[in-house]
Amino acid sequence: MTKKESLDQFLEPIFSRKPASVKALDVQKLTSYTDIIVIVTGTSTRQTKSIAEHISITLKKQGKQALGIEGMKEGNWILLDFGWVIIHVFDKETNDLYDLENLWADAPNIDLSKFE
Repeated sequence: MTKKESLDQFLEPIFSRKPASVKALDVQKLTSYTDIIVIVTGTSTRQTKSIAEHISITLKKQGKQALGIEGMKEGNWILLDFGWVIIHVFDKETNDLYDLENLWADAPNIDLSKFE
């Protein structure tokens, strides 16, 4: 299984919760700590928590345990670290504030059109 095919296993639980937006960036040439960053925006902290919990539970059932999860209690910015994939789940205001997409502007976007 290629990394691209493996990435789909991370994206499917995200899109099943109908987030406001999802971006996936290929950062492997820009940093050494991960290969792909996924930025998810929910409509509220309630939705961000739901998305993050669903990702964690779904992947755990597939034998993929997160190396770390931060921010679940607050829900504004939840980080799920799976090693080569890091998923950021934001509410809209927090996403606008930190603007990770602009921070990683040099990273190529990964085509997610098959999920939309």
